Amino acid sequence: MKRLTKTTVAAGACALAFGALAPAAMASAASTSAEVEGYSASVQTEAVSALVAERGIDRAEAIELLQKQDAAVAALDSALEQLGARAAGGYLDASGTPVVNVVSDAAAASVAGSGVVTKVVEYSTAELEAARAALPTVVGTAVATDPTTNQVVVTVAEEADATEVAELEAAAQRLGDAVRVEHVDGEFELAIYGGEAITGGGSRCSAGFNVNSGGQNYIVDAGHCTGAVSQWNVGPSVGASFPGNDYGLIRNDTGSAPGAVSLYNGSTQAISSASNASVGQSICKSGSTTGLTCGTVTATNVTVNYAEGAVHQLVQTSASVNSGDSGGALFAGSTALGITSGMGGGSSFFQPVTEALSAYGVSLN
Repeated sequence: MKRLTKTTVAAGACALAFGALAPAAMASAASTSAEVEGYSASVQTEAVSALVAERGIDRAEAIELLQKQDAAVAALDSALEQLGARAAGGYLDASGTPVVNVVSDAAAASVAGSGVVTKVVEYSTAELEAARAALPTVVGTAVATDPTTNQVVVTVAEEADATEVAELEAAAQRLGDAVRVEHVDGEFELAIYGGEAITGGGSRCSAGFNVNSGGQNYIVDAGHCTGAVSQWNVGPSVGASFPGNDYGLIRNDTGSAPGAVSLYNGSTQAISSASNASVGQSICKSGSTTGLTCGTVTATNVTVNYAEGAVHQLVQTSASVNSGDSGGALFAGSTALGITSGMGGGSSFFQPVTEALSAYGVSLN
């Protein structure tokens, strides 16, 4: 690992362990060869591989899906904004088509011709939120709204208390098919290593995104990292929100804060904007333990009941994360989406980055 210097500290590149940084990211000479606008060559390769593996499509179909994804997400967001409370969520289907759930034919007609497919469903957003509120909170569970099935999904890990799970399942049964309960192996845990010394603490996390305010550079990171460690090798923690949320802020004193994410192969992915994630969206993640991994957004507005406390409105994905990846960057091409929070049951969970940027009044570099 390279000792900290005042040269390049790429967002998502810092393995904050042993007072040192991961290898400094270099500009990718091959990045211009990517066929998807906004994607570096390495990110395109990994994203395509994930789509081929997850969806059983070929490379050309995966490239086409990525090429039309930004427009599909924009159409989905626009339709949801137009419909407001008349919408019951939305997602990108397996072919990348934006689908909006509605509870009436009139609502469907109001967005006809807007580039989205509408699906009339049984439960409104308000009804699904009421169902979520009626469920007891149990440590070792995650609660999400699945727009693809118009249901609340409760995922129960092995660590959950059996008596509490029985009460949870009884409550879910009373709510009928508005709620689906699934069981998974393992536990839900924060993606942080303990015991590896850094200045001021014994934890290792990953840098998120470089941001700035008033001429000062910062790094947005996981709140469970910045709340646990006051001084990192790149600078001090100056903000933390955890549990409830999972975002924090580190003052970047390195003298360098490029608007890019390390891909752990000597190249970087430029980051130029921030947005919220959509179910069905192809995404990638950069972290100091697992490097660059890609997958699909499987849920948004997820509550994960960690042992340390519940965190709400997380993004759930199929991208691989592991301990030490906490704080790492979630993105789709050049768009920042989230900050690594934790993992469990074969899924990974991320704090939406837009909320963190708004909370601290900072802008992406």
